[in-house]
Amino acid sequence: MKRVVLILCLMAAGTLAWAQSKIVTESISSTFLGCEQKYNVYLPNGYDAAKAYPVIYLLHGLYGDYSNWAGTGRMKDVADELITSGEMVPCVIIMPNAGDNDVHNYQNGYFNVVNWPYEDFFFQEFLPAVESKYNCGGCKGKRAIMGLSMGGGGSIVYAQRHPDLFSSAYGMSAWLDNKHREVRGSNRPGSKLSITDESVREHSALDFMDNATPEVIGQLKTVEWFLDCGDDDSLMNLSVQLHLKMKQAGLHSELRVRNGGHTWEYWHTALRQSFPFASRNFCK
Repeated sequence: MKRVVLILCLMAAGTLAWAQSKIVTESISSTFLGCEQKYNVYLPNGYDAAKAYPVIYLLHGLYGDYSNWAGTGRMKDVADELITSGEMVPCVIIMPNAGDNDVHNYQNGYFNVVNWPYEDFFFQEFLPAVESKYNCGGCKGKRAIMGLSMGGGGSIVYAQRHPDLFSSAYGMSAWLDNKHREVRGSNRPGSKLSITDESVREHSALDFMDNATPEVIGQLKTVEWFLDCGDDDSLMNLSVQLHLKMKQAGLHSELRVRNGGHTWEYWHTALRQSFPFASRNFCK
């Protein structure tokens, strides 16, 4: 009898372990980038590969990599709590890699630059591969994008440039432009940081709105937008400017300026707004 009880307990423990949410680290071989790119994936409690899930792309910032959100950002704790409480639907969360903390010797950024065609990699290789592998996304209504700082700007610009692919975009402390040198690159000869700085300037989310045609504005109206920045953040003015431009154009944009700075404490708390926001805007 004791043996039977033990076996049942072990089976129950095994089932529980299988059912719990988890973060897995994977890699993809990129033809565009000419290297292996690691990424993290959050799989919700009870993930079933035979079932289709919505997907959130969660982008890291400058001086960061794919592991930041799972580590310092503690995103798993927030996602688990929100799914359990019903504030967020179960979904797959993809955390790609777009750089290295050695920003002087390794290229960072979400846009195409010399020897780093990252946007091509993201949309032509990465997105279709991970959505097929984890049976998630597959259409605009089941796909959201968000991120912090460099990743916040990348999220907003990606949704501006590809409004047919995302139901919502959420920028935390977003680096949206660099015309006033909000982030200063290094004067070191050959530093990759100066290339990243210039790419953000060239892909300005503010200029995009200024130059958008009525047809483009119509497409942007199909996306839900959210800008979230701390009142002590040097990038706050960019979020305010973009929000005003979006509202003037008739877009569905929300703006939150909360107490805080350009810190992980701020971004961790931002997840409690960004995840439910994405969830509400997934198609039913």
